[in-house]
Amino acid sequence: MKIIEEVFEFCLFNARMLTLFAVIGSLVASFVMFAKGTMQIVSGVHAFYQQCLHFSLGAEHKADNLVAIFVESVDNYLFATVLLIFSMGLYELFVSKIDPASRMEDTRPNWLKINSLDDLKTSLGKVILMILVVAFFEHSLGIAYNSPLDLLYLAAGIILVSGALYLTHAGHKKEH
Repeated sequence: MKIIEEVFEFCLFNARMLTLFAVIGSLVASFVMFAKGTMQIVSGVHAFYQQCLHFSLGAEHKADNLVAIFVESVDNYLFATVLLIFSMGLYELFVSKIDPASRMEDTRPNWLKINSLDDLKTSLGKVILMILVVAFFEHSLGIAYNSPLDLLYLAAGIILVSGALYLTHAGHKKEH
């Protein structure tokens, strides 16, 4: 009976390696999102260059929304960061500590020290909140404000976003 228990526990313990599928998948998705954000930056710089050429030639100035292009790239970078944090956190929680990070204390910021699933959720939650802030900003750029009520809605949204950031920052101060 003892042998069966040992074999079962060995298999159960090594089943944690299944998380490598999530680690590798999240890491690949992170690389893709970083590449997509970089392509958007390049696209925005190219659009700006084209605007400068048309402007210097005396052509009618075409008002492309460069801010929206760059904000969308920031959104992609933030999501890539979520995927990277998720990948690293799962690896450290279920597989092994990442050796280069444990060799030198200064190689990893405090917010990326993940000792439990709650730490991982907290880190991911903070980055997801930033994604939502960027998405709110992105959407607020594209909305037509036709009435004072529209501006009131925008102000209420800004107050709610500010409150969320304040509460996140206040919670971060309590941790330290």
